[in-house]
Amino acid sequence: MKFLTTLLSSALIAAALPGLAAAQSKPVIGVSLASDVNPFYIAMKKGIEQRAEEVGAKVVIVTANEVVAQQVSGIQDLVAQKVDGILASPIDAVAVRSAYETASKANIPVISVARHADSEHQSAFVSMDEKKVGADIANWIMKAIDGKGEIAMITGPAGAATFINTAAGFDSVLKDYPDVKVVMRKDAPLTREAGLKLSEDALIAHPNLKAIYAANDELALGAVQAVASVGKKGEVVVTGMNGIPPAIRAVKSGDLGLTVELNPVTWGRLAVDTMIDYLNGKKPDSNVAIKHVLIDSSNVDEVLNRSAKK
Repeated sequence: MKFLTTLLSSALIAAALPGLAAAQSKPVIGVSLASDVNPFYIAMKKGIEQRAEEVGAKVVIVTANEVVAQQVSGIQDLVAQKVDGILASPIDAVAVRSAYETASKANIPVISVARHADSEHQSAFVSMDEKKVGADIANWIMKAIDGKGEIAMITGPAGAATFINTAAGFDSVLKDYPDVKVVMRKDAPLTREAGLKLSEDALIAHPNLKAIYAANDELALGAVQAVASVGKKGEVVVTGMNGIPPAIRAVKSGDLGLTVELNPVTWGRLAVDTMIDYLNGKKPDSNVAIKHVLIDSSNVDEVLNRSAKK
């Protein structure tokens, strides 16, 4: 009987082996996004999870929530878990160097998404054309204010290369408009509260302000609140970036002048595809870029109708 039991156990193990092998061959992708609460990253996470399920990959997510040290330790934890690859959206381009190096030493590729790292160990970057986006926003604002007047800039987190580059693109256009003066320029976390506070300060200190450039939609929606609180809706134009639903609705209502649709769900899906290709030996020759669309009063209805059909 004992011999028969052993035979049966061996047969069961053998039957299970193909399933075990399949489970082991399933790629595991670690994910460290910059924020857990920002609607842009919530949507990107959705895209990553959707696409991973479609291609048969497992996703392991670590939280960061705009805390640099937490992101570094999270990426190192993913390395310790021996994931096959890591998708990361660096909070600070320089601060994540050590984590990227740790992954490289473990032969784990790290692909940056939305924000890039200042690291030789970055395997690839799923990006937007950051400077082009900044320049497009600047050109839109210049047209809205007739190329003259005082503007404020809330440029996003210090050290985040994506926002540095976007602001640089904005600045490249400003050089052609000598009658435009930047009267306030501040780094800030990507929160509505920061946008509200800094915009209130700018509006009090500079009552002739014509426009507020905000690095993302959360900052911009805070700026919109500040403008409304001083009764200057329609007098001070506000721009954002990311194209999250509340920002699109704010464009529709006339509270927000412009947002930039980056489609974070599609971005997340593209990141997974890029990682799967990389793991299969198909390494991109250059940055993998996603297209952007300016959304203002001229096309907001079209964007809303498109979203309603999804």
